[in-house]
Amino acid sequence: MLRKTIVFLCFISSLYALGQEYVVDDLKIQGNKRIKESFIKNISVTKPGHVLDSALIQQDILRLKRLPSVSHAYFQVFHSQDNKYNVFYNIEENFTLIPSLSIYTTNDDEFAYRAGLYEFNALGRNITFGGFYQHDIYSSYAINFRAPYLFSNKLGLAINHQNLTTQEPVFFDGETANYKYNNKSFEVLGLYEINFKHKVDLGVNYFTEDYRFKGENVNNRPELNVHKWLLKGIYEYNNLDYYYQYISGFRSQLNFQYVTSTNETLPDFLIAWNDFFYFKRLGKRGNWANRLRLGLSTNDNTPFAPFSVDNNLNIRGVGNTIDRGTGVIVLNTEYRYTLYEKNWFILQTNAFIDAGTWRNPGGSFGDFGKMNNVRIHPGIGLRFIHKKIYNATFRIDYGHGITSDKTKGLVFGIGQYF
Repeated sequence: MLRKTIVFLCFISSLYALGQEYVVDDLKIQGNKRIKESFIKNISVTKPGHVLDSALIQQDILRLKRLPSVSHAYFQVFHSQDNKYNVFYNIEENFTLIPSLSIYTTNDDEFAYRAGLYEFNALGRNITFGGFYQHDIYSSYAINFRAPYLFSNKLGLAINHQNLTTQEPVFFDGETANYKYNNKSFEVLGLYEINFKHKVDLGVNYFTEDYRFKGENVNNRPELNVHKWLLKGIYEYNNLDYYYQYISGFRSQLNFQYVTSTNETLPDFLIAWNDFFYFKRLGKRGNWANRLRLGLSTNDNTPFAPFSVDNNLNIRGVGNTIDRGTGVIVLNTEYRYTLYEKNWFILQTNAFIDAGTWRNPGGSFGDFGKMNNVRIHPGIGLRFIHKKIYNATFRIDYGHGITSDKTKGLVFGIGQYF
């Protein structure tokens, strides 16, 4: 298939060199079962009557492969009549009604889990709808709706609601106190695709935060119950290419949030972070994957700082929310290698290093260089992957600290860690 594609691209290039213009007679979709043909044609740049352009066809194929409902896509071109050609997009679909499961232990060694169910191709138009239930000492839930192409091939909508309750360690000078934390929120986002590689999400989130000290509050620890508004903006550059479990390319996602409170005694709050992703194929079975997060927030001296140290988020094996900060630098790098691949099943192993450092609340940028703020956890893991089910990667990772805090542990989950 790759050889045919190269031959076709060379053929089209030669036509342009000769000054000849060829036209798309028809765009035909093959292999789709649940994905609506009208949806694929709507988001495709290639249209009947347009000039036959190999770059635009390749762009359409990359866009299709990024959809949750598509495991693979490729194209074919056949002569129709005169200077007209038929373009065929061949689709291999994913199964998209997916359960999700994360299992971990809390700091008190209690069993915790998150179980959910999501449909990633509702109505055959790549609309995501679903939710999860979480038990982490307390019960929580969330409901999510996301339709990137709801109104047009560029404009969509996302609506999210969550009622999340957890036990959170809050860090005071030389002491850690446990709080019951509740966050109830409603969020609406507008989704806009500027072009193939660039898109933005803009919206608003109304939420209530409640921190209650656990046990007898003999030390008069601060408690909080406040209603807040959050203005959110996300800018994404995406130049990733997918071939089943293998990923190549670069992606950057910038998140910016402005938080204001209905309580006039509380200051407004800014938080921003950027995730940089870089993936490279190494040989036939290897994949080098990297994620770098740089983040800063308003540097208030508060025990409720936004960036956490958590093995489910950034440092595998470090523990469940062991520290917080107002700045973060985290690098996750891993080498993924496919040990076995047969039909739909893939067994993959990985070796990783997770490293990060945080700025203490109210601290300085020098905190990033202090060894007691640095966490370095190398480790190994396994991936059990279903080739035809979206995000069906069951992962097990074991990380072991080599800095002053030598914590270690297993982390389970659905989907790649990043």
